[in-house]
Order: sequence, then C-alpha cells, then structure tokens
Amino acid sequence: MDETSKLLWAPSEEFKANSNLAKYMTWLEVNRNLNLETYKDLWEWSTSNISDFWESIWDYFEVEADGKPNEVVAGYMPEAKWFQGTALNYAEHIFRKASDNPAIIFKSETTSLRKISWLELRQHTENLQGYLTSVGVSTGDRVAAYLPSIPEATTSFLAANATGAVWSSCSPDFGLSSIIDRFAQIEPKVLIAVDGYRYGGKEFNKLEIIQELQKAIPSIEQVILIPYLNPEEKGESIHNCILWSEAINTPGNLHFERVPFEHPIWVLYSSGTTGIPKAITHSHGGVLLEHLKYLALHNNVKPGDNCFWYTTTGWMMWNYIQASLLCGGTMVLYDGSPAYPDMNCLWQFAEEASITHFGTSAGFVVANMKADTHPGKDFDLSALQSIGSTGSPLPPEGFDWIYNEIKEDLWLASISGGTDVCSAFVGGNPLTPVYSGEIQCRALGCKLESFDEDGGAVINQVGEMVVTEPMPSMPVYFWNDPNFDRYKSSYFEMFPGIWRHGDWTMITPRDGVIILGRSDSTLNRGGVRIGTSEIYRAVDKIEEVADSLIICLEKGTDYYMPLFVVMAEGHELSEETKKKINTTIRSEYTPRHIPDEIIAISEVPYTISGKKVETPVKKILLGKATSQAINPDALKNPEALSYFEELSTKLDLQ
Repeated sequence: MDETSKLLWAPSEEFKANSNLAKYMTWLEVNRNLNLETYKDLWEWSTSNISDFWESIWDYFEVEADGKPNEVVAGYMPEAKWFQGTALNYAEHIFRKASDNPAIIFKSETTSLRKISWLELRQHTENLQGYLTSVGVSTGDRVAAYLPSIPEATTSFLAANATGAVWSSCSPDFGLSSIIDRFAQIEPKVLIAVDGYRYGGKEFNKLEIIQELQKAIPSIEQVILIPYLNPEEKGESIHNCILWSEAINTPGNLHFERVPFEHPIWVLYSSGTTGIPKAITHSHGGVLLEHLKYLALHNNVKPGDNCFWYTTTGWMMWNYIQASLLCGGTMVLYDGSPAYPDMNCLWQFAEEASITHFGTSAGFVVANMKADTHPGKDFDLSALQSIGSTGSPLPPEGFDWIYNEIKEDLWLASISGGTDVCSAFVGGNPLTPVYSGEIQCRALGCKLESFDEDGGAVINQVGEMVVTEPMPSMPVYFWNDPNFDRYKSSYFEMFPGIWRHGDWTMITPRDGVIILGRSDSTLNRGGVRIGTSEIYRAVDKIEEVADSLIICLEKGTDYYMPLFVVMAEGHELSEETKKKINTTIRSEYTPRHIPDEIIAISEVPYTISGKKVETPVKKILLGKATSQAINPDALKNPEALSYFEELSTKLDLQ
C-alpha cells in the first residue's frame, strides 16, 4: 500500500448519522423520492441533474426570496443565468439564525478574548446601515474596506449587504498601489478603514495611506475611521471623516433590500501578479446557495459550533468564513501573526475559544512540523472536531502530523477552490474516510474532471482540473469587462465552453482528489511532467531548509531546473545538505527531477495572499523585464525579486 492510500480516519456510524449531509440525503428520499445510498451516488446525481440539485438546495435550506424562477439555470458557461425572476438578500439569511450563542468570538495579539452577541451585532449593523443610508449609499453603490479581520469588518459587510451595496475589502498589509489597483476599478462611495494595525509585535500606522487613497480615488465621498491602533485618534487629517463610534450611534431600522439573484454581492480580486488584478464579481444568490451547501453539507457546521479560519480580509477565506453565521455557528476571528510570539499562539487560542472547526493553510501545518510543536499534548483541544486546510496542497506528511500531533479522532478536511468561486471545488465529506495526501471528494454540484491533453476525462492520471457544468457561484462577470473578454481568456481558452482552473489534479479510483500544483508551473524533464508541490513535499522533509522555490526553464529541448532554498536559522547550505535534498527527491520521485543546481536565497517571493511566485520568476529568469513579468505591488515581499533579476543576467537562456 503506498502512503497516499493510508487510512487515517473514518467517521463513526453515529458521526455519519448525525451529519448535515446524511440529513439532507434523508430529505431527498422523502421529498424527491431519491434513494441515494452513497456519497458517490449523490455526487453523480447532483452533477448530472444540475437544475434539480440546486433547486433542492434552495428548498432544503428554505431560501427566502421574492418571486419564483421560470427555470433554475438558463444558458451556458460563462453566461449561465440562475433563478431569474427572484430577489433575495444574503444578510437577511444570516440574521434569521440569531440565537443565544455568541455571534462572534474575537482575539488579537494585544487584546483578550471577546464575545459579541447577536444582539450587539444586529444593533451595530442596524445603526451603521442607518449611517450609510444617510450619506446616500443605496443599492449597487460600492463600499470598500481597508480593515483587518476584526468584528467591525463583519458589521460593515452586513450593513452594506443589507442595503444592497456591493462590498469589497483589502487587508491593511496591502501597499498603496495594490489598494488603488483594486478599489479604483470599482469606484467606491464609502471607505471604511483603520488608522493602523499590529502584526508580529510591531505597529503599522496607515493614516497616510488613507489620505493617498482619497486623492487617487475621487469617488470616495466619506471615510469611516476605526481608531484601532491608537484609540485616541480623531481622524483630523482625513477629509470627510467620521469615527466608527459616531457611525454606529446613528439611529437605524435594520431592513434587508432584496436584490435580483444575479446582483453583485462583492468584488474579490486575483493576485494581480501579471497586471491589474481581475475584479471578480459574485452574485448575491450564487454565493448564498454555494455557502449554504458547502458550510452545512461539506463542513458540517451546526448551530453552536465555533468556526475559525485564519485569514485576512484580503483573502476569500474571510468572505467564506462569514458563512458560518448562515448555519447558526459562531464565527471565530483572530487578528495578528500566527507565529507570534511563537507557533503555539493559535493552538492556545483554539483551547481558549473552544474552537470546533479550525481552518488554516498547508503552510501553517508545515511550519508547525518544522517547529516541532505538539498541540494535542500541550493544549486542551477536546472541542475540536475538524481541521480545514487550503491555500496550497497539503502533503501526506502534513496529514500524518495532524493525526500524530493533534489527535487521532479528528476529521481533516483538506479543500481546494479559490477566489474564482469563493468556495471549494473539492473538499471535506463527513460520510467518508480520510486517506493520507488525498482530498476526500468532489463537491456536490461541481462537475469537476481531470482532462488529458485531448480533452478526455481520466481517472488515476494527472490532468488539467476542469469544471464541465456551471455553478451558481461562478463570477457573474469581471468588473469593467462588459464583453466577457477577460473572463473568457481567464478560464475558457484551452477548452471552449469548459472552465479550466489551472491546477494539475488527479481523481483517485475511490473518487478522492490530489492537487499537484499549478499547471502553468509544470516541471517537465525529458517528457515526464510533475507538479511543483511534489518537490516541495520532498524538500519540506529537510529540517535544515525553511522554504523553497523550484523552477524549470526550457530552451529548445534543453532544460535547466534550479531549486532555490531558504535555510533554517542556524544552518548554511552545505554539500551534505544538498546531497540530502537530492537523495530525498530521488527516492520520493524520479532521478529526472533532481535539480540541476541548489541555490541558497534569503527569501522566496510571495503574493499578498500567500502563494509562491513561480511563473513570474520563471519569466524573469528567461529574460523578461520584471515590469512585464509581474506587478511588484502584488507581492508581500517584492524585494525578493532582486536576486532573480540579477541571476537572469548571468543565465544564457534568453
């Protein structure tokens, strides 16, 4: 048995019977006369009968709306239309789940744990909506936020959403150009911002950024300032500024503006590494249905569950975790570094907040492995039922570490999706076992396949990840892309009429899924292709290495594949370490993918959303000007590119 088929966990009969997914299947049997015995049966029905499936989600979750659709879906990707003739509101569905449980649990690096009741959340939302309405915000206007992951961000979203306004947010760790590149596209009427924030024990003042945003984006008529860094800040240097405390003291009367199903709910952004970020616009109805489906059926969120995902407002997982409120769960937020003062801070938080569902990234899991943490031994994680992981492929060793170091009876839901649908294509399943290195299933209603070069679906073979049927949470459009030109070029150029996501994937014989990295970053040596994630998996086993970046450069029929490594503190790149790296890659994969050279660097370049920058570095090394290969403002650490710019002048690969 190879390690990717190692059984790590199986749900008990009681766990399965009590799951939301099992209850939905029972409902289908009673209300649709569908006797679907296995998850595979259910998935095949949901993707072969798209209209019937999404209509069942609408009915099962008792969506409240005006009007009735003539048909569930009309047309084809990328211009499929859903539930035309209906009007609804996302925030309305959140507040109908109000209970005596806390709505939000929050903690930051400098504040103790705080619980926000549903009554407080509703009151603040109501008053902020009253203020937004008083300054002329109405249906279709844009409200932009420059905020950390704090309760005020959720209040702001709900107030804007209830009004029918379009939401958009960036984290305050974004630089000025990055924010302008995003918000200038959508011309917001109101900006909600903090004066600064703390991260890793350091303070960052952002008042000058706000001033510059006002100059660069003339559509901003009003700024609502949250004195988050300095409680005494009055915002006197900001034009047309009102303090948060004043805004939420404006008398209001909470009302929910029901908007057409396809009305924009928010604008999210691509990383913008190769130009102006794509302004990805989702619909009210599409996101509502997708979030109800995924959070309830795939994440198994129930009333009273404490749901956490470590994220910033600049990553779609912030939008995603808001949906825990749709299920009656308590949303758990943390603002600060996940490694300050050390790698145990979030595990301590998990104990303190009695977190039920703990969401993180594969990078965080690997960092814990290297830091040799022992959360299960050092903290009381008895409330913890599931671990979610996304952002990049979680290697089998990460799976094993979770079961060895957190606890054995734990549901690991590795997921993969993205900003494009604000959800997951593949992910967790409370009815099936967890196998090492393998995502459990393809999500309901998501007709995901692995295509070979001829466009044929393959099993147990690496191929392009595609989606062959529309999903309601696919973007309704990109902002300022009226002819769908940029939209179509992003997803539909390789296979016309079929969504190509850009990942290498493999569907296993038991219907699990393995993601192997971006397909535009393929490592091709002598006709044998593998994903970059396989090299990272091998290098992550080397304790002397803190981080790595692998690039394959082609020149005609020749290949040059350097591996760049960031050494762990106290270690230097020695011949012995190089040998250890090569031996591990050779034994894990094939001799064809031994790097031609291993080079020590000070840091790997990352996008603001935390993804390694592979393809742009490849272009730079092949001689393309940095300004043409990547937008440095899209990077968390643009100074990391200087090494590769210098190296490109020494390589004869142009």
